[in-house]
Amino acid sequence: MSSRPLLLASSSPYRQELLERFGLPFETASPDIDESPRPGDSPEQLATRLAESKARALANQYPQHWIIGSDQVACLPDGALLSKPGSHEQAVSQLQRSSGQTVQFLTGLTLLDPSADRAQAHCERFSVQFRELSEEEIEGYLNKEQPYDCAGSFRMEGLGITLFKAMEGRDPNSLIGLPLIALNDMLRNWGLNPLLIR
Repeated sequence: MSSRPLLLASSSPYRQELLERFGLPFETASPDIDESPRPGDSPEQLATRLAESKARALANQYPQHWIIGSDQVACLPDGALLSKPGSHEQAVSQLQRSSGQTVQFLTGLTLLDPSADRAQAHCERFSVQFRELSEEEIEGYLNKEQPYDCAGSFRMEGLGITLFKAMEGRDPNSLIGLPLIALNDMLRNWGLNPLLIR
């Protein structure tokens, strides 16, 4: 069993809460990367590239750690990307555009071992079908939860669940920002099984 320390390459409290479910000790650090899409990037390529970039940005500072990088991209059926809204007005616009639509969430995940120059990468796909939302519902939701730091303008783990008609995918944790089923597979691939840690 490896005793490599884990590093979560994120300042997101939501990802930290998810990783704590494994009961493994870990550190956190915030990577400084350019998250701008590149011309020709598909949503899946963007999510995967950003996850890997976050992990590699911290490799020199944490060469003995296994570094976990994750990033999420949300896109409408027409291919338009939904980012973190940052403001009430942008959140209203995003939820108006999502109303009645099926939105794809692609969460990139990388587990990087800088000391051995090896990495595992994965992109978790999850879809959310939004109900037809009234203006009053959108305003009511945003005033209650203020999810302005969340891609797609909702918190699935909170009241955001009331916006949905249906969800489809393997791991609903990916909607919050960290696909735990895929991460568990990666850790076990490298000999670290959360169930066998005393």
